[in-house]
Amino acid sequence: MKRIIKKYLLILVAALPIYNILAVNAPLYAQDKIIAIVNDDCITQKDLNDFSNFMRLQLSQQYHGEELEEKIQSMKLDLLNKLIEDRLMLQAAKKKNIKAEESRIKGKLNEIKARYPSETEFQRDLAKQGLVPGDLEARIRDQLLMFLVLNEEIRSKIIVRPEEVTSFYEKHKAEISAPEQREVTVIALDNKDMADAVSYNLRIGQKTEDLATRYPMTINQIKAVKGQDLRKEIEEVVFKMGINEVSNPVKMDDKFYVFKLDNIIGAQQLSLTDAQERVNQAIFDQKINEKTKSWLDDLKKNSYIKILQD
Repeated sequence: MKRIIKKYLLILVAALPIYNILAVNAPLYAQDKIIAIVNDDCITQKDLNDFSNFMRLQLSQQYHGEELEEKIQSMKLDLLNKLIEDRLMLQAAKKKNIKAEESRIKGKLNEIKARYPSETEFQRDLAKQGLVPGDLEARIRDQLLMFLVLNEEIRSKIIVRPEEVTSFYEKHKAEISAPEQREVTVIALDNKDMADAVSYNLRIGQKTEDLATRYPMTINQIKAVKGQDLRKEIEEVVFKMGINEVSNPVKMDDKFYVFKLDNIIGAQQLSLTDAQERVNQAIFDQKINEKTKSWLDDLKKNSYIKILQD
């Protein structure tokens, strides 16, 4: 009798309108929707969303506001293709039994955390991107595995010959130069009132070292190159200043910064000796790009790839 009742209940469940089940689980189905198949792996909408959020997290260190959104939007068309290539590289790493050291993964995770003023800020930014620390750690592991397999398949086999360096230099001599540098004094203070006072006193001719005896501040000397490793807020200020000019305070994170432009070193053409390291790196990067593309193209030709997304 129990078996008959159980069978009857199963029939009732099976007969429920399918749209009722789908309506209850619609968000889950949307996340789990398979949008691509790469050999034996499936890529879901959640995989693509997580990848997009991870890219947003990385780019948020360099871009902000509308500029960040524009950058993300410009990349969206390429994200699925990049995710497919990543899967192919991870599959190649698995075939070669390549492992990622946990200490390196933790080290990279700590490096990312160090960009934030506190653990709370780090967690908040992750949550804002729809991520948890486990998602970030998994992505770091994947990136390390891809680096290791590319190192074995591509980087370790690349050789740059001296004659290639000479030839490249002769062809691109006019373009190879040391960029303009700006020598800047950077003063960090804890609040705006002190920053305003320091900025004013520097403008009327008082010396930084004298002000340091009156105000608690941190002083650094940097050489700034446009477009290289500078936060946008700093670059926008420093490259509009004249020599000896002092900026208004600029708030970044929990500090206020005052900048004083000390000197401008103009762009200079480099000799072959001075440019050798840069030229060698340019050739090396060019070969990596070419060989990586060729290797990925071969992987794609020999793989089953089906895109199910419109």
